[in-house]
Order: sequence, then C-alpha cells, then structure tokens
Amino acid sequence: MPELSHRRRMLVLSICCMSLLIVSLDNTALNVALPSMQRELHATTSGLQWTIDAYTLVLASLLMLAGSTADRIGRKRVFMAGLVIFTAGSLLCSLAPNLELLVVFRMVQAVGGSMLNPVAMSIITNTFTDPRERARAIGAWGAVVGISMAAGPLAGGLLVESVGWRSIFWVNLPVGLAALLLTLRFVPESRAPRPRRPDPVGQVLVIALFGSLTYAIIEAPNASLPEVLPFAAVALAALLALLIYEPRRAEPLIDLRFFRSAPFSGATGIAVSAFAALGGFLFLSTLYLQNVRGLDALHAGLWMLPMAVPTLLCAPLSGRLVGSRGPRLPLLIAGAAMTTSGLLFALFEAETSGVTLFAGYVLFGVGFGFVNAPITNTAVSGMPRAQAGVAAAVASTSRQLGQTLGVAVIGAILAAGIGNSPYRDTFVAAARPGWWILAACGAAVLVLGLLTSGRWAHRTAERTAERLETEEVRQPVGTSV
Repeated sequence: MPELSHRRRMLVLSICCMSLLIVSLDNTALNVALPSMQRELHATTSGLQWTIDAYTLVLASLLMLAGSTADRIGRKRVFMAGLVIFTAGSLLCSLAPNLELLVVFRMVQAVGGSMLNPVAMSIITNTFTDPRERARAIGAWGAVVGISMAAGPLAGGLLVESVGWRSIFWVNLPVGLAALLLTLRFVPESRAPRPRRPDPVGQVLVIALFGSLTYAIIEAPNASLPEVLPFAAVALAALLALLIYEPRRAEPLIDLRFFRSAPFSGATGIAVSAFAALGGFLFLSTLYLQNVRGLDALHAGLWMLPMAVPTLLCAPLSGRLVGSRGPRLPLLIAGAAMTTSGLLFALFEAETSGVTLFAGYVLFGVGFGFVNAPITNTAVSGMPRAQAGVAAAVASTSRQLGQTLGVAVIGAILAAGIGNSPYRDTFVAAARPGWWILAACGAAVLVLGLLTSGRWAHRTAERTAERLETEEVRQPVGTSV
C-alpha cells in the first residue's frame, strides 16, 4: 500500500469505522428488540438465542477465511463485497415473515459481516504504520463500539416503539450504501506480499466445531442427553482434528504458531472472556428490563445508557493509554471493573434496586470500554505486517466466539432456571448463576491481562515474529508439509 497523507489516512479510518458501526449498531439495537420479536414471532428463549447466535456463529466461523482471502485477492475488493452482502442481508431480515427465515437471513448478514471487521482492521493496520498512531487509530475504532452501544439501545428502542422491530435493519441500508461508495472512491487496494493458500479442510473443521458446540449448549435445556451428546462429540472431534491437522500445513487457516506469543494468546483469551461477558450481560439485561420490570423498548434503551456512555468515553482513553503506556493498565482496569459489576449482580442482586442496577451498568461500561483497544493492538502488533489480516481475523473470531458462547451459556442457564414459570417470579434467582459466570469472565480478563502484558510476554512476541518471518522465507508459498 502506498504511503498516504494524514488527511487520507483519517478518511480511510472513518470509512472502516462506518463498517464497524453498522455491524455493532445492528447487534446492540437488536437486543432491545428481542422481547418485541418474541411476542410477534412467538419465540422461545432458545429462539431468541438463535437470532443473536446465528449471526455471531457464522461470523466467527468465516472471519479467518475472510481475513486470509482479503490478504490474498485484495482487501478493498473483499471489503466492498462484504458491504454489499451485509446490506442485502439487512433488507432480507426486515422482510422475514417468521423466526426461521429471520435466523437464515441473519446468517446471510453474517457472511457479509465476516468480510468487514477483520478486513477493515487489516486496512487500518497497513495504513497506520507508526505504532503510536496505529494505537490511537485502534482506540478510535474501539470508540465506535461505544457509540453503537450508546446509540443502539436508544435508537433501537425508539424505532421499535414508533415503527416496529423490522425498522432496526433499515438503518443499515443507507450507511452500507454510503460506505460502499466511499470505499470505491477513497480506499486504496492492498494485498499481502506473500498471500496464503485456502485451507478448506480447516474451514470445515472450524464450522463443525463452532456450530456443534453452540447447538449443544443452546438446546441442552430443552433436549435429552442422547440428542445433545452427538453434537458435543462432533465439537470435541473437530477440535482434536484442528490441533492435529493445522500444524501440518504451511499455510493453515489457524496458524497455531501465533499462539507461541504470550500477548497474542492472552489477547485471544481476553477477547473470548470479555465478549462472552458482553453477550450474556446484554441478553440478561434486555429480558429483565422489559419482561420483568415491564419497561417498553424505548425506556429499556434509556436504562442501557449508563453502560453505553462509559464505554464510549473510555474506549479512546484506552487507545491513548495503550499507545503511551502499553496494554497492562487498560486491561487491569477493564478486568477489575467487569468483575465488580458481575459480583454486584451475583452477590447483591443489583437488578432489584435502581441504585445498584445503575452502578452495575456503569462499572460494566467502564470495563468494556477499556478492554477493546488492548485486545486488537496486542493481537496485531506482535505479528508480521504481511499476516495482519490473519492475525486480526483471529482476534475478531475470538470476539464473536466469545459473544456466541456468552449468549448460548447464559441463555441456557436462564432457560433451565425459569422452566415454565413466569419471568417475573423466577428471573432473579434463575439469572444468579449467569452473573457468577460473567464475574468469572471479568476475573479472567484481569488475570490474563496481568500475565501477558509484562516484559517476558513481550519477548515471546518478538521471538514469535522473528520465527514467523524466518519460516515464511524458508517455506515456499503454496506448499504444505
């Protein structure tokens, strides 16, 4: 990619952030609409889980393929294809006549979404070559998540109350079209100098692992053991096959050599933990505010602002801290705040009091605002720039997998606890194990941040990058071992 002027780099960053905005806004707004969708489409708790997880599951399964494909055939080209498919999928979702087709169309959306976030991050990484400037750019990227969390519930609640839940998907249409036209005009094309070959076997194994694991978790409360056990077995077999097969390829879908870097491994674990907490937190909060407190979608969206606003404010601050002092401090703040938030709900039933509910939301928003920038920066900074797309895709996959598992696990626990009883009578008790899990996710962020951001961890990252570059030179592209 040629060196761009500062103004052009800022424009490229803005265009990439637009893609993140429509993806994040869609998810946060959709959470507020879940009770309305449940009533109109006669959905069960597991049905609601699938409207969220069908998207994140497909996204997680295809992100690494999209990242490596973009490195190979052109990041701009794949990014534009993603915008077209995501926008078309959004239109189809708005027209879905039943829950089953809505889930299918959400999967179409996800195919396009898989071409957006990791590819956009790869474009940013190759546009901003200075580490400090890149950290600030990633901080701005993370701030978009805060904007979507602030605007999504409020805009979603307003749209649901005034027009209906289908209008949430309409928002993506003009933004997607604008991003497409701006990308065509201003984003330069770039590729990896040594593109990687496709890995269809690895891709099938990833889909089998994620899909069967998620199905087993979501359906466990409603199905017998013989019905769920085969899917759990498929997930385990796919995992073992990945661990055996992928190291034997010179150009694997999941390059397990990346995990020799302690910061990269830590960033992956932190991403899974933090986004599992986010998925579970939003799922529990939305159902509680509307189905238990009886709020309409707009007022439920307003109640989410104490979480969303701190995320918006803390994300750019986190980016600046990462650029000036490294990822340790933001990760420690994030882990401590998210753990405390989960404990408020698990120990003190924070949702039953307006004051403690407000405090729990603020703490979670602070924690999530600080966690995103160090995840992304750590994942890509220790890797060779030629493999930025793959590294960014692994980080993005970890986020989506975490969110998928968060909704699946927390939803399954909630469904098992409630059974056939009314939400109002049993929700707080049924949700308590879920809050303990979310507190444990926050503690994992804290511990992993402490362990993987020291000098020893940075030395492993440097050695890993050197080995990767050396092995890439020795191993001809397009061969397997």
